[in-house]
Amino acid sequence: MSDTNAPETAQLMEEILYEVKRVVVGQDRFLERVMVALLAQGHLLVEGVPGLAKTLTVKTLAEAIQGRFKRIQFTPDLVPADLVGTRIYNQKTGDFSTALGPVFANLLLADEINRAPAKVQSALLEVMQERQVTIAGETHPVPRPFVVMATQNPIETEGTYPLPEAQVDRFMMKVLVDYPSDEEEYVIVERVTGPAVRVNAVATTEQLAALQAVCREVYVDPSLVQYAVRLVSATRSPDKHGIKDMAGLITFGASPRATIGLVEGARALAMLRGRAYALPEDMVDLVPDVLRHRVVLSYEGLSEGLSSEALIARIMKHIPPPARPLEAERRAA
Repeated sequence: MSDTNAPETAQLMEEILYEVKRVVVGQDRFLERVMVALLAQGHLLVEGVPGLAKTLTVKTLAEAIQGRFKRIQFTPDLVPADLVGTRIYNQKTGDFSTALGPVFANLLLADEINRAPAKVQSALLEVMQERQVTIAGETHPVPRPFVVMATQNPIETEGTYPLPEAQVDRFMMKVLVDYPSDEEEYVIVERVTGPAVRVNAVATTEQLAALQAVCREVYVDPSLVQYAVRLVSATRSPDKHGIKDMAGLITFGASPRATIGLVEGARALAMLRGRAYALPEDMVDLVPDVLRHRVVLSYEGLSEGLSSEALIARIMKHIPPPARPLEAERRAA
């Protein structure tokens, strides 16, 4: 990312965030993660109780960037064609035409994703990875940029289906959304019961695609990439990294997608913080969000009352981040 376009880029991102914050109160960490996913071209799994502005955030963001927003309410009676589309026979002409499904959007909200069976969730596998949908042997690319944000309700598990591991792994991050503070809730009530706030379109999808291209140019030191590799490797083989007491607590560790997610996420977070280079703290901040849904605990780990967050914290304690790169080294890079 060159220094000439850095102020321009920072200003545009600031304007997008400002527009969203005119509608959405608080949830700064959640908003930051949504922007990271958007810039890093990753998908987001959000867990939180109802009424925490998850849908409102994505819808407002879509309006601010003039993108197409679609919401799919996942229910047990959905079929894959309800998501991706299907072929329709025209009796008059005798021809088949393709009716594209709601996945053809820039921002797709998969609401309560765990309320649909695995065969429906699996319909998203191709579009999340390849950014395309195949219907009757014909490939249809989805609009760019394309980001899926799926929500889960942690307090109501009756009538829900566990997400397939292949599906979970395609989400770059899993973010936990908490209740607002008393002060924030007061402002929420005032804003909702007061005059409606109209969202201004401050960017275009083309500008967002350009931001994503700039994000790929953010410098990541090889020592940071090595740190990401070691962290992810420790979730698979903790004994190799000197954490022998964790060997029987994890059934499955994170895949290479987690390493890629850490590097791309660190780039996006550095860019949001106005830098053309990633620092160790950028990556450290994202480690729990990138790894929490990818670490599968064994029966032994669950019986001890452990959580994936606790094990990730233990791994991070054993594997320290690299020292901050020197200014001279950064300039040379």
